Amino acid sequence: MEVFWRRGFEGASLSELSATMGINKPSIYAAFGDKAQLFQSALRRYVERNMEYVTEALQQPTARTCAEAFLTGNARAVTVPGQPAGCLSVQAVSAPAESGEYAVLAQNRATVQQLFADRFRRAITDGDLPADEDPDDLAAFLITLSSGFAIRAADGTPRRSLLASVNRAMSAFPAPPDNRPTNSKESTHA
Repeated sequence: MEVFWRRGFEGASLSELSATMGINKPSIYAAFGDKAQLFQSALRRYVERNMEYVTEALQQPTARTCAEAFLTGNARAVTVPGQPAGCLSVQAVSAPAESGEYAVLAQNRATVQQLFADRFRRAITDGDLPADEDPDDLAAFLITLSSGFAIRAADGTPRRSLLASVNRAMSAFPAPPDNRPTNSKESTHA
């Protein structure tokens, strides 16, 4: 996973992959089929180990806290000491656009974007976002920012700077409508 993360799909050689995994090249083929299938396994593992902040964000009670949790979680995830800076699904994009690996990465980003679009649709239905908001545009906004955070982190931008960008981005995120229904937790704190 880390070899692909540091080098991208094209830059990760089978020699480096086999040395890092402590197995020989024929064992890679026996276990994974080929480099592309190994990459897909590495991406799945990366998502499981490094993107739990997505699930946590989607569980937030409001669209605004959902967006902020996602961006904050992403800024933290792409700047973890001892791990490669950035994001595997962004760094590995050096794969050619027509390759299957590029399609896997694009699908991963599209899946996450769709999860947020669906969450924002529910927020509109629940009255948590204005009815005239476009949930697909809001989700694309978040994915664009998170991809930018990954690139900036790989460039050496410190976490504190990315977190400051989260604050700036949240100033552009739509506020709930004034006629939003309050839930019981909110009304007990009034």
